[in-house]
Amino acid sequence: MHQPSDRWQLGLALSLFTALLWGSLPVAIQGLLAAMDTNTIIWYRMLISTAIVGGYYALRGGYQWRKITKPKIGLPMLVAITGLCGNYYLWVRGLDLSSPEAAQLTIQVAPMLLLLASVWLYKEAFRGWQKIGVVVFTIGLLLFFNHRLPSLFAAEGDSQYNLGVGIVLASAVCWAIYGLAQKQLLKEFGSQEVLLTIYIVGTLLFLPLSKPEQIFELNQTQLYCLIFASINTALSYGAFAMAMEHWQASRVSATITIVPLTSLFFVHLAAWALPDMIQAESLNWISWLGALLVVGGSMTTALVRPKLPAAEK
Repeated sequence: MHQPSDRWQLGLALSLFTALLWGSLPVAIQGLLAAMDTNTIIWYRMLISTAIVGGYYALRGGYQWRKITKPKIGLPMLVAITGLCGNYYLWVRGLDLSSPEAAQLTIQVAPMLLLLASVWLYKEAFRGWQKIGVVVFTIGLLLFFNHRLPSLFAAEGDSQYNLGVGIVLASAVCWAIYGLAQKQLLKEFGSQEVLLTIYIVGTLLFLPLSKPEQIFELNQTQLYCLIFASINTALSYGAFAMAMEHWQASRVSATITIVPLTSLFFVHLAAWALPDMIQAESLNWISWLGALLVVGGSMTTALVRPKLPAAEK
């Protein structure tokens, strides 16, 4: 099993950077959806990320393709590719069948699944205060989305709606599986090598579903949104993978659970700057209380360090 370097300060910084990037991504995607379908957006993100990370390795002397042929590498690499690409695809399908409110709420299950699975599979330390942090986070998340919870059950008799929620849950599972496989692959690969492989395969997989010619229908602002979303993909997943090189996966996943809050900030900022393109929703006091609990719970889970024996201090 890959052992983190224990440079937890760097791991925390990279995790927070990931949360900021993922939080800003919906703003760019929302600006694009009027002129480009979701599968095409995903394809361009994968394609441009391949160019960015591939260029990085070209400058460094190339990628170690021969390692993929090793039996112990092939399976976890396949799991990582399937997990992340499955997350992208299932998220799109679930969103189509349910609603944005239900999908956004349901997908928050993903980082918590990664946290719990990391503790179970990798035997990472998980102390009393961290458990309290998870409980506080869960309560905070429910309060934060209190105005959206009724929409999750409003169409209880609608089998298509319920199927959509189930598909989004499946996408969350796929994301957690990707995170676990990424962690395992770090024994043999650099974090960016794993991502480059996923980007290349993802570009090929999403090509038949995409309409590349839609890029010519974008206005200048939408083109900037596409460029930002694509660069965001390469940088955010790169930072996420590097964070797990230096910090425990359970704590990385705990930190990035603040993504709904960073997303809220960027959506309101964009709505103020671009009111014709971005719509921000109002939040009640219960949501703001939930936001504080989400931050407190996730930070408690991430930052509380296990006690070391006296000889190790």
